Amino acid sequence: MKRLMKYLSDYKKESILAPLFKLLEAFFELMVPLVMANIIDRGIAESDMGYIAGMGLWLLTLAVVGLVSSITAQYFAAKAAVGFSTGLRQALFDHIQGLNFTNIDKAGTSTMITRMTSDINQVQSGVNMVLRLFLRSPIIVFGAMIMAFTIDVKSALVFVVAIPLLAVVVFGIMMWTMPLYKKVQANLDKVLGVTRENLTGVRVIRAFHQEEEEETRFRGFTKALADSQIFVGKISAVMNPVTYVVVNGAIIFLIYIGAIQVNVGNLTQGEVVAIINYMSQILVELVKLANLIITITKALACADRVAGVFEIQNENWQTAAEQYGSSGERNMEETPFLAFEQVSFTYAGAGAETLHGIDFTVKKGETVGVIGGTGSGKSSLVNLISGFYPVTEGCIRLNGCDIRHMPEDELRRRVGVVPQKAVLFKGTIRSNLQWGKPDATEKEMWKAIDTAQAREVVEGKEGGLDAMIAQNGKNLSGGQRQRLTIARALVREPQILILDDSASALDYATDARLRAAIRGLSGGVTAFIVSQRASSIRHADKIIVLDDGEMAGIGSHDQLLENCDVYREIYFSQYPEERPKGAGVS
Repeated sequence: MKRLMKYLSDYKKESILAPLFKLLEAFFELMVPLVMANIIDRGIAESDMGYIAGMGLWLLTLAVVGLVSSITAQYFAAKAAVGFSTGLRQALFDHIQGLNFTNIDKAGTSTMITRMTSDINQVQSGVNMVLRLFLRSPIIVFGAMIMAFTIDVKSALVFVVAIPLLAVVVFGIMMWTMPLYKKVQANLDKVLGVTRENLTGVRVIRAFHQEEEEETRFRGFTKALADSQIFVGKISAVMNPVTYVVVNGAIIFLIYIGAIQVNVGNLTQGEVVAIINYMSQILVELVKLANLIITITKALACADRVAGVFEIQNENWQTAAEQYGSSGERNMEETPFLAFEQVSFTYAGAGAETLHGIDFTVKKGETVGVIGGTGSGKSSLVNLISGFYPVTEGCIRLNGCDIRHMPEDELRRRVGVVPQKAVLFKGTIRSNLQWGKPDATEKEMWKAIDTAQAREVVEGKEGGLDAMIAQNGKNLSGGQRQRLTIARALVREPQILILDDSASALDYATDARLRAAIRGLSGGVTAFIVSQRASSIRHADKIIVLDDGEMAGIGSHDQLLENCDVYREIYFSQYPEERPKGAGVS
């Protein structure tokens, strides 16, 4: 929690004024029992209606000033708490955006969503309650005890016993419930995770008629959440009745002692009422303090979870620099445009390497095809180029520079990526294309659209570039989405274009025109085409064949047909009519 407090620094004034106004309200509230004692001892005892009216006006004045102070304190506390949560949420979002895919996969999407919503809301409530009550409640409790001592020491000794006993109850329950609230939030993560999974996979669930099974699984997670919430709720609920028992027991003792003191003439009736009022004030404040402790307990548990996300950091760039040296030591004239140097990669938590010993170079302007069986590591290979995942061993150099030493925005500017899953955002076609280049002109957009073979898609929509796109492009077909995502990557005119099986929904003729258009781009764009179709990569300058995470071969189509068994088997499985007669399956 201490680490997160820096986001409250812009609201120092509000953070100071809120407790001060609450303290002002508390001081006025502590004056009320004394006024009541005077009304009883002087006004009522002497039947002085003028005095009673005067003291009544004092009570009304104290009430009005207390109300104004309370409203002012609430305003400043709310402003500070909401501003704090806004800054924290923005900082957390920015931090998550800067994490590489390894760390995002490790944390989990549902966990990130919970941290940014439920957890930060709990922390916001905690900050609000602390600013309002953290000083007020202790001041009322100890102030009431001190005021009671000024009236009668013997009667006030009851406070000395009651307050420590109440403190033990309150803080004991707090220490007990804090880890339990963390468990509740963890169960909430699981519910959010299974909900997200079911919503994104609803079509698959219905296709396999698994609705009942998923309902049962969801019910199990929600039951675990409910059980944990009920359990910790029962413990927290014990706090209020226990505090009532202790305080009301103390009031009984006060009435007993006060009655004896009145009989012997050491106390007046008004003073006894004042002492009982102070004990009642303590009761009310301890109930508030108990609720505050519960809120703080939740807030601290959630703050630890939010701080845990901030502790997730990408790998140490300096270590990478020391390991591989600076790019300046290399002869730039002999340096290839892109080089994989004995690269290996393992996903976090995976038992085995996904890629091992990948070593190749690419010249500027070359078209490189990547092919292999399912699970051979094709997507993993191209994701390393864009820096989405850090390599486990070896290094990737762009123009001689280790990509881990390059500023992220510089690397993203040079590399354009079209992922396997075509993702479009709610808005217009224009706004989606501007993700690639915010200041792109219409001429640049139409050039990218033509290259991506998407002109008919745009012109076929009412409004053209200003036609609306639904969330995730639900109002477009799979092929239309793919072509627009390719256009989005082309708008930025990248030096490296990665097409990760991003033409799978296109027919062969459109796919062929797309590849021809990409080869014809000016500026020497280096293209990586990942595909299951041999026809999509057979004309590439260089084809990389992957098999179980290792390079089974590299070369042109003709070279691989001669010397690479894996490529030969893939190709002839798709074009059996071209298999030489007498050649069996290897």
